[in-house]
Amino acid sequence: MVRVIVGLLTPIGGLVAAFWAVWTYHQSMKLARARWVKELYEKFYEQPQLKTVREELDSSDEGVKTKLVRGESSSFTDYLNFFEFLAYLKESGQVKKADMLGIFQYYLENLKSCPDVFAYINDASKGFEKLSKVLREDL
Repeated sequence: MVRVIVGLLTPIGGLVAAFWAVWTYHQSMKLARARWVKELYEKFYEQPQLKTVREELDSSDEGVKTKLVRGESSSFTDYLNFFEFLAYLKESGQVKKADMLGIFQYYLENLKSCPDVFAYINDASKGFEKLSKVLREDL
């Protein structure tokens, strides 16, 4: 009788352990994604050079944006590299699209809405393929 009970409980225990392991893995992944998003948020809002570009791209003066693109300053390319990295994290599954859009949708749409900036990003020789792909998707 004891053998029968042990024989039944062993597979059930294995299933419970497997479900627990899967649940723990998913919780760890959620925590890792939350850390990534937090760090990206801090980096984006705390770096002065990114703030300057953010303000220039937020300008209603298209001439400011055109000058920014033509100048190709390191601040401008750092700004775009930030979003290229974000697109990489999304593509690799480290950050979910919902998380990315929840914090950065306005700025992504801003990049997309300026024809000069959007053309620059879509120029394959500039190296922003992942960002280009994200911007061509529905935001």
